[in-house]
Amino acid sequence: MERLKQNIVKEISKLVMVILIIFAYSCSEETIVLQDDLEKKSGKLNTSDLKTLVRGAALNSANGIDIGPEDGNLYVASVQGQEIAVIDKNNGKIISRIMDKNPNGAVREDITSPDDLVWSPDGKALYWTNILTGEVGRLKDGEFKKQFVAFGVNPIAFNAEGRLFVALDFLGDGLYEIDPELDAGPIPIIECPTGFCLGFFNSFDFGTDGYLYGPLFALGQVIKMNVDTGEYTTVATGFVNPAAAKFGPDGLLTVIDQTGEIWKVNPNAVDDKTLFTTLQPGLDNIVFDEDGSLYITNADEGWVAEILPSGKSRLLSPGGMIVPQGIAVMTGPNSKDMIFEADLFSLRSFDGSNGQQEDKFKGFLVPPPGVTDPLTLPQNVSASGSELVISSFFNSIVQIWNPEEGVTEEFEDQVAAPIDAVRLNSGEVIVSDIGRDGVFSMNDPAFNIQTLFAASGLATDGESVWAADWGSGVIYKIDFAGVTPTSEPVFSGLFGPEGLALDNEERLLVFETGGPLSGDPRLSRIDFSQQPPVRTTIVDGLKPKKGGIEGFPPMWFFDGVDVGANGDIYLTGGEDNVIHKIPQSKVK
Repeated sequence: MERLKQNIVKEISKLVMVILIIFAYSCSEETIVLQDDLEKKSGKLNTSDLKTLVRGAALNSANGIDIGPEDGNLYVASVQGQEIAVIDKNNGKIISRIMDKNPNGAVREDITSPDDLVWSPDGKALYWTNILTGEVGRLKDGEFKKQFVAFGVNPIAFNAEGRLFVALDFLGDGLYEIDPELDAGPIPIIECPTGFCLGFFNSFDFGTDGYLYGPLFALGQVIKMNVDTGEYTTVATGFVNPAAAKFGPDGLLTVIDQTGEIWKVNPNAVDDKTLFTTLQPGLDNIVFDEDGSLYITNADEGWVAEILPSGKSRLLSPGGMIVPQGIAVMTGPNSKDMIFEADLFSLRSFDGSNGQQEDKFKGFLVPPPGVTDPLTLPQNVSASGSELVISSFFNSIVQIWNPEEGVTEEFEDQVAAPIDAVRLNSGEVIVSDIGRDGVFSMNDPAFNIQTLFAASGLATDGESVWAADWGSGVIYKIDFAGVTPTSEPVFSGLFGPEGLALDNEERLLVFETGGPLSGDPRLSRIDFSQQPPVRTTIVDGLKPKKGGIEGFPPMWFFDGVDVGANGDIYLTGGEDNVIHKIPQSKVK
């Protein structure tokens, strides 16, 4: 247990440091370098030429859930979607999406990362917790208001007297009482100076006895707490990563575990629990309606469902891929393209011919006890022979992974906030790190090969590396043939370049997402065999993921591109939660 606590403290320190490093970057000045755009105009495709190969869930994760006291609709928070979805609980239709007043803005200010939510006892105000920015938000009479508490603020609940409580998870630990008017400062009930002392008190509920009941996510327990003294006792143990506990009309606690298990727990006895049913892993939150109906969310898959008294589920809003980011193509059986997609909580693989999901591998923010060499939260991925290079700025790690053995190598202390990583033929791993403002080799991680304003995507032919600077719109080519790597700018004037890939003729594909110059998102191809190099627009009108938070990477979620064995192009459409395919026959 002590080793587990030490590991969790280390993870918290890492995550907070990443936020601080990136926040420092976000406050720095950017210099924009421009170049005359030499473009070949012929052959540009329309967005209608894009084949939607994979279509994901309607929500970019489904997290906290509550029922509107006046309209009876489900209100579902989505951290990655930066929204609160209003869903008809009868047919699953998304009626509306509550966002900032300027949802198309580069940075969201009010609904930044909603993880849990609750309606006020009088039904007049909706409250939510922004886990990544550490704020409690409120929407009342059409007006937004917020208050900073601490990074990681997550569960939120009112007691019978109308007092409001929140706790911290993952980016911190502890329990606080909040002024419902968000005027007076938060009152700490349990503070954790080291970042971990309670165990990540997750989505909780008050019992009729006045105690606060909820799960300790990191310790696999359910506790009950006296919120006036901070004293608590254990109700049940033996869970893996319990995420929520709510009282049902039967007086029992319904406890969900991220493993997919749903338990019924007697709050008046220790370890008196019964397995009710098992669903897909990734369960996040639950709510009971007045008639006893149970509604549940899944963060990994983005679905919302009703759990019937029999234990069977009725799907309301279907799930699937939640936030497509980096993608990599490998050759699978029968020489078909296998598409690996970094989906934050999962690494997914799809058949490149029909888009069918072939496999899914769970990524962990806080690995449960007994899981060795866990897969990180995948945010970008590149192919290297039979293995993948996976990077995660949120977990501050780069891993080498293959489907048969899992993680075979990782780089943790050498990186801060990696956006992309590739491996050369020599085995050397190259990382584009926004937390360290540049490109680094893991053979000599102290040396910044190329300073970047905003580190972004990488591509390699095995010998050289092309590196994109999202902030300046410049592409650099780095040569590793000598004793010391050499770097030079080879193209500029691009709009927020993210995903990079070399096509089968060694031309560089660039997913331009718009960036600080607010250009039209497009997929470009740069031909370096011509001098000066020529940029061709393959397709414009693309829809990369919009949104963002001050202090996080400016691209918010990465949009990637890669090329199959016969020249087919695969790219993400983060805003619509899709993966597109451009057949080689359509590419001019």
